[in-house]
Order: sequence, then C-alpha cells, then structure tokens
Amino acid sequence: MTDIWRLSASRIATLIAQRKLSAAEAARAALARLDAVNPRLNAVVDHRPEEVLARAAVIDAALARGENPGPLAGVPVTVKINIDQAGFATTNGVGLQKDLVAVANSPVVDNLLKAGAVIVGRTNTPAFSYRWFTSNRLHGRTLNPRDAALTPGGSSGGAASAVAAGIGHIAHGTDIAGSIRYPAFACGVHGLRPTLGRVAAYNASSPERTIGGQITAVSGPLARTVHDVRLGLVAMAAPDPRDPWWSPAPLTGPALPRIAALCLRPDGLDTQPEIVAALLDAADRLRDAGWTVDELDALPPLKETAAIQIGLWIGDGYEAMVHSAEREGDPGALAALAGQAAIGAGMTLEKFSAALVRRATITRQWQQFMERYPVVLLPACAELPFAADLDLQGPEAYARVWAAQMTMVGLPLTGLPSFVVSTGMSGSSPVGVQIVAGRFREDLCLVAGEAIEARGVPPMPVD
Repeated sequence: MTDIWRLSASRIATLIAQRKLSAAEAARAALARLDAVNPRLNAVVDHRPEEVLARAAVIDAALARGENPGPLAGVPVTVKINIDQAGFATTNGVGLQKDLVAVANSPVVDNLLKAGAVIVGRTNTPAFSYRWFTSNRLHGRTLNPRDAALTPGGSSGGAASAVAAGIGHIAHGTDIAGSIRYPAFACGVHGLRPTLGRVAAYNASSPERTIGGQITAVSGPLARTVHDVRLGLVAMAAPDPRDPWWSPAPLTGPALPRIAALCLRPDGLDTQPEIVAALLDAADRLRDAGWTVDELDALPPLKETAAIQIGLWIGDGYEAMVHSAEREGDPGALAALAGQAAIGAGMTLEKFSAALVRRATITRQWQQFMERYPVVLLPACAELPFAADLDLQGPEAYARVWAAQMTMVGLPLTGLPSFVVSTGMSGSSPVGVQIVAGRFREDLCLVAGEAIEARGVPPMPVD
C-alpha cells in the first residue's frame, strides 16, 4: 500500500469510512512524517502527539459504534498558529503572545473538528502575519520543501510547507493580502481564498479586529488536490454565530457558461516569461476541457485596488502596529511596516472614508465584469517564487516584491474568491496561476481549477 501520508484527504476519508484504515493509523502516519521532515522544515511549530492520538481514538470509537463522525473523519489536518485552538497559544509568530493561551476554539477549528478531522499540529507564520516570507524570533524560519533557497511564502508559509511535504492532508491558512494563495504558489500546492463571509472567523483570545481587517481577512484551505481543497472548504464553511460577516450562501451556484477571461499583464503588471507561459498553458487546458477563453488587455482596476487595500489594512491603526513591532523587535515586521509608511502614517479619517467609498465602486465594477466572464485567469504573482528574505535586501528589493504581488494584494479588497492552482515546475521553482470568480462562487474556481489540474501538477507530496 502507498505510504498513508502520501494519500489525498478524500482517499484517507474513504478508507477510514470503509474501515479499511483506522484514524489511529492515519494519525500515526502523519506524526511519523512530521517527525521525519519537520526538524528540517520547521513548518509545524506546536503539536502534542498524545492529544492527536487521543482524538483519533475518539473517531475510531465513533465509527465502531456505527456513527458518522463527519466527511473528514480521521483525516489529519493542520491549522495556522494565528487562530484560537483551546489550550494552545495563539502566538501569530509573536513572542509577546507566547502566553496568549486560547480557552475556546475559533470557528474554523470547531468546524474542522465537527467534520471529524484530526488536528496534528499548528503551523508557522511570520511575526504578526505581515510578510510573504515565514520567519519570526519566537518559532524560527520555515523552509520551502521544494527548494530551501526559496521562500515558502507567507503568511501561511508553514501551512503550505507542511501540506506540500505530506504533514497532514489539508492545511488551514488565512489571507488578507495573499497569505493563502502566495504560499500555495511558492510551495507548489493549491490554495483557496474564499469569499468574505464564507468561512466564519473569530478569536476570543484577542481584541476585535479593526474594520480594515474585518472586511478583507479570510480563512481557507490549502491542499495537494483541488478535490481536497473542496473538502476543506465544505468543512470550514459551516455556520457559526460568532462571526457577523458569515453568510449562509450555498456552496454551489447556478450553472453558468464556461467562459473565462485571460489577462497576462493586468494594469501593466511586469509579468515574467515563465508566468506568461503558465497562464497560456492553463488557458489551453481550459479550452481542451470545453471552456471559451478570451484574452483581454485589461481588467477592472487592480493596481489602484492594491493601494486601497494596503491603506485599509496597514493604515487602520498603523501607529499601534509599529509600536507592537518595535516591542517585538522582529526585523521582518518592522521592514514590512516601514516600507508602507507613506500610506500607513498618512492615513486620515477622510482618506479612510474615501477608500471605503472607492472600494464599493471597484467591487461593483468587478461584479459587473463577471456577469460577462464568470471566471478570470490572471497571474498569481508577476515572478516565480522569491528568494528567501528578498524583501529584506533593501528598498529596491522590497519595492520589487510588493509590485510583483499586485494581484495578491488587490483582490481581497473586492471580497471575491480567488484560487491559486499549481501547474508545474520551472527548474526548482513551482509555477501556477490564479483564478477569480464571482461572490460566493468558489465552486467555479474549483471547477476551472480541476480542469487545469487534470493536465498536470508538480509532484506532490515532496519527498
């Protein structure tokens, strides 16, 4: 039999439901894989093997009684260290929060447990989840399992590194400016940023988020197959009254024409040849699957959208963010904030109000555009995955990183779902594409993603 840790989440779930594999066996395989590769990768930074095995035993006992513990019964998963899991510190990669122990689960954790999942560990993030590179003074540096010289992405770099290396079968991540999608791109897996309001979020351990974070940050799944991303979304999207933004929208919408727009250089993005080639290849894969793909020179605004998104995110409480970063002394967090000082420190109530007004206009433009094109194919990033810590190599390197990430930063402002699908390798670097669909139409992202995936992905998991 293939190593258990190599199997997809859906296969694990099927075998356990058929009693051909026990949850305990799947848990032990996940823990063994963690022990084998995590000392090098540092993807998981907090885990308790005895609790993992106890949870698996609960699932096996329920199955023995003829009960159905849920669609993810016995499937090993990971969660990011910036969400509450009762009994664990919600550190967010910050030493100042090393003793911030949660007394209750976040909605995502509760929903994964209700679906029967077994949480095998908590994954690393950069300090305050600010960067597309994952290191911090508290937990250390996470490596990319495909090439240690490349960033694993961030801020869900630990999540992507773990699932790419076979530590768990589905990973939880969060995304305010690419923090699910970019790690998926960098580590060569798939990552979905759901629609705002699709997956309930709340950390009782922490103060309420400012409005900028409330209307742009989401949780979502990363996995090695598109089908597993779908399974993760179904589990995470269950109702929870603690999130006032959660919406009871159906997970599958009405049938729409299979028409996609392809844009290689939105708003003049300096898309590199390897990324252009991946996009053209993905468009051909869609056409082979029966889609109509129209190549366009322009989309609704993204460059302006990215600037507004930065203002709502970093400008909403900038001085407090800088003060916390200074207390923490994390060089990555300090650099991330210093690079956006012109926007953050210059934010006023009038500018903030104008940004919210403009957000409505831009979101409307995107929604109207997607009446014509239900799916949009565009760069995930303008470049192949960055070298580790490129953003700390001076002002020019910092500016290069943020310019290349325009689509990562801009799309969250619209609230639309976006999905990064890994399509192959360019040397030692993974490469992939980004798919956008209408509000609450993650199903269209996934259907298009499966058509692209069917023609080839990088080897997964990474040995």
